[in-house]
Amino acid sequence: MSDIMHFEDFKKIFDGTIFEKSKADLLEKIAKYPDRYIGLFRPTKPKAKILQNLLQSHEIRFGDAFEAAIEEYLKLLGYELLPKKHRNSKDEVLNLDQLFRANGKIYFIEQKVRDDHDSTKKRGQIRNFEDKLVALIGQYAEDKLEGIFYFIDPALKKNRNYYGPELDKMRADYGVSTHIFYGQELFTYLGLDHVWTEILDYLKRWKEEIPDLPEINFDLDAEETFADIKDLSPTVYRELIMKDDVFNPLMKILFPSGKTLRLLQIEFAKSPKPIHQALSQKLTERLSRY
Repeated sequence: MSDIMHFEDFKKIFDGTIFEKSKADLLEKIAKYPDRYIGLFRPTKPKAKILQNLLQSHEIRFGDAFEAAIEEYLKLLGYELLPKKHRNSKDEVLNLDQLFRANGKIYFIEQKVRDDHDSTKKRGQIRNFEDKLVALIGQYAEDKLEGIFYFIDPALKKNRNYYGPELDKMRADYGVSTHIFYGQELFTYLGLDHVWTEILDYLKRWKEEIPDLPEINFDLDAEETFADIKDLSPTVYRELIMKDDVFNPLMKILFPSGKTLRLLQIEFAKSPKPIHQALSQKLTERLSRY
């Protein structure tokens, strides 16, 4: 059987979702919570904390990448993708992971990477699922709607005995078909086992290509880093550049050669805004001591 998605397209989704803008996100977090990285009452040094933060960020974005990849598969298979933003009875915006039409049914999927939530969070997860399901019932016929709680990683099924009965109650109360699936189970239910096989193959290939640890020397490709971070708010740069206790340990770890900072200094100097001029002058001063 031929590939449904090319590996390079799969790789582009995962690389783009997980790694792009991670540098900008890290700088925003440092500016907002500098004590998390340099605080005295922390068991890690700044470099270790930066690495830990990037690893956590990549772990979170991994779920986002899977959401984007599965949506692309649904599109390639010819399913009708439906709007994923809906409102509940309180007029709050709800963001659905997957919503599509196939074979006369409307499928709503709430997607998580793994089932490892504690007792408090698992109750929040099921309430969130119900809230979205109820919002959809207002728009689609109950007998056409299927609500699916899906965990990508089949290795962990910590709360299956909790989620299963809760979904059964919703099925009885709302008259909507509900399911809980792990790993391949979703694709088997949809008659798409071959898609799961391809995903596993591509995921193995992708993991073989990524580095063992995130690179924290952002000057290795200064032009790329500059493109990623140049549009951050001046308030972020004010925290990072103006304060000695933040700049000296943290910025010198991330920008050891100063190449990216020189590009920022040039960019700031072009702007007539006082804050940009102040940042440019401060960077000029700091770079003179590199």
